[in-house]
Amino acid sequence: MTEESVKELLQQINYPGFSRDIVSFGLVKVIKVEGDKVYVKLELTTPNREVAEQLDSELTAKLHDSFGEENVRIEVHIPSAAESTPTPQQTSGIQKIIAVASGKGGVGKSTTSANLACAFQKMGLQVGLLDCDIYGPSIPLMMGVSGRPEINSDEKLVPLDAKGVKIMSMGFINEGDNPVIWRGPMIVKTIQQFLFSVDWGALDVLLVDLPPGTGDAQLTLCQTVPLSGGVIVTTPQEASLGVVRKGINMFKKVNVPILGIIENMSYFQDTAGVKNYIFGEGGGKLEANHQNVPFLGEIPLVQSIREGGDAGSPVTSHDHENEPGVHFFQAAQTLYKNVIDAPAAQ
Repeated sequence: MTEESVKELLQQINYPGFSRDIVSFGLVKVIKVEGDKVYVKLELTTPNREVAEQLDSELTAKLHDSFGEENVRIEVHIPSAAESTPTPQQTSGIQKIIAVASGKGGVGKSTTSANLACAFQKMGLQVGLLDCDIYGPSIPLMMGVSGRPEINSDEKLVPLDAKGVKIMSMGFINEGDNPVIWRGPMIVKTIQQFLFSVDWGALDVLLVDLPPGTGDAQLTLCQTVPLSGGVIVTTPQEASLGVVRKGINMFKKVNVPILGIIENMSYFQDTAGVKNYIFGEGGGKLEANHQNVPFLGEIPLVQSIREGGDAGSPVTSHDHENEPGVHFFQAAQTLYKNVIDAPAAQ
């Protein structure tokens, strides 16, 4: 029995409602192994006793099975309400902050973020787009912009501009094919800097393109700034819809309103005008009705959308009133109507 073997067991336990384990979240503060005895101490950041009880139960089951009840001691510390996660900070000059999320990768979340940003800009709004996918930033490619941000006289990063949209991404800081190999705390710090150490200026809307899943980036954003709401991107198939529910539950747990679900790759329309539902039909709308959240529309599977993303020219930046940009533009109009009455983030 070693501390490393105990740690490996603890890495099998996820924080309730998230896909990240309690070790990577930094909640495991002490692991002691003395002979046959094991001591584990957790320090939570929330005063929620239900979370503490659930983790204590899972720890007990996992460690008792492996080492025996008489050899295990577990301590789970929860803070008082005053010690818990601080109130999100206000962001000067930004009226609305909208998080774009997905439960899984490959559903076109970044494509949707880029096209919504350009659609908002065409609607006459001042728009920012923050790429929070630290490990795999794709917004610079999709928006056709590269370079390193300058630092202004206030020692803040100046976002790059593309298609009239202000953009910040890890792709500007870490250019090329160099991988970002960071643990959770570095992700947290970087996202906070992108929010408060960037000169965003006056914005009507800041869209935040989140990485897939329910991990550090999502939790950090929800705890750092007051979000106006979240948008979930999915495809019609059940494999995608199943994890959509996790994304919705994540936002609910941190009291972020769901502004709507967008169904991407809904259908392929052939030259005869027949719609082919390759990934299933109507799943996004049915899930929105089931979850009692707005449905923002269907985005068809169209080659020009992919080509526009690869070429750094989202379809809504030049073709927002015709196929296929009209679908994104209609979704953007509905989304803005949903968010306009929400409390300002400023």
